[in-house]
Amino acid sequence: MDISILCSLGEVSRSGYYHWLVKSSKPDPDHDDYLLIKKIFDSGKRKYGWRSIQMRLPKGSMNHKKIKRIMKKYSLVCKIRRANPYKQIAKATQAHRTFDNQLNREFRLLTPFTVFCTDITYLPFNHRMAYLSVIKDIGSGEIVAWKLSMHIDMELVLGTVERLKNNTALPLESFQNIMIHSDQGFHYTNPQYIEQVKKLNMTQSMSRKGNCIDNSPMESFFGHFKDDVDYKNCKTFEELNMLIKNYMQYYNHERYQWNLKKMTPVQYRNHLLKVI
Repeated sequence: MDISILCSLGEVSRSGYYHWLVKSSKPDPDHDDYLLIKKIFDSGKRKYGWRSIQMRLPKGSMNHKKIKRIMKKYSLVCKIRRANPYKQIAKATQAHRTFDNQLNREFRLLTPFTVFCTDITYLPFNHRMAYLSVIKDIGSGEIVAWKLSMHIDMELVLGTVERLKNNTALPLESFQNIMIHSDQGFHYTNPQYIEQVKKLNMTQSMSRKGNCIDNSPMESFFGHFKDDVDYKNCKTFEELNMLIKNYMQYYNHERYQWNLKKMTPVQYRNHLLKVI
């Protein structure tokens, strides 16, 4: 077939075709280097980039520009390593802060509205998961705020503190003398939570990392709660929420406790306030 027809079909010029023909007949000057790079590339299961390849080449044999050019020329594309999710989280949460353990396990308090403890627990029900956030006054043992949610997001803890503010049982105009103690969880080190506590003039305290005993009043409450409440048999979120609401009422007003002088938390709170 005539070369002109072939060039026309291939949409190339005759001069371009002859230039390619001459060039293709010459040995590739990069071929030997390509074989060396490809051997290292394949030994690394196609995960090596130019830096890893250069470190494995004889010292000074090729600079990074040549390696990158040859890899591009022969389509030696390395697999992209997934970003480390923990580094991403650390970067996103670099504004998070922790606080000293000012409570220091001083759980035997005789003054209500002095120290609050808070935490979150998981409540599986009907093949779903709910999350319960609670704030407890460790002076009286009273649950002063709680919130249930299907999402373990910031709104869960922020909403719990908001309910604390709206608790009419608290005879307080200011929270200035109250310490609020938690673990070092993501929610409690979050700038939003820190700012909300700061606006209430409360003092933040945190357990030592990985030490649940530092927040044992909450561990104890959640243990009793899960023994007393048949939450796993709830069919809907609304049913679970009502069950918890009734239990909190029972716990604060009807559940007598030996270490509260055989009183309920509310009775003990009122008793302590009269003594003060």
